[in-house]
Amino acid sequence: MAKNVHDKPSDVTAEEGEVMVDGPDAVAVTMTPEAAAETSHRLLLAAAKARGQQLAREARKRAGR
Repeated sequence: MAKNVHDKPSDVTAEEGEVMVDGPDAVAVTMTPEAAAETSHRLLLAAAKARGQQLAREARKRAGR
């Protein structure tokens, strides 16, 4: 697990045919539209998986496990 888990979404802009992502801790990434689209897809899949894991953990706690 990561040491610093951030709960604020990154800022994303498009300029001159490139996608810029500005995140926490001075993270800055510039991508092609194609790379940004694939990253978006991967983020959405991972976010859904992580949320499912959170819900399962919460359900186990409520069940007393």
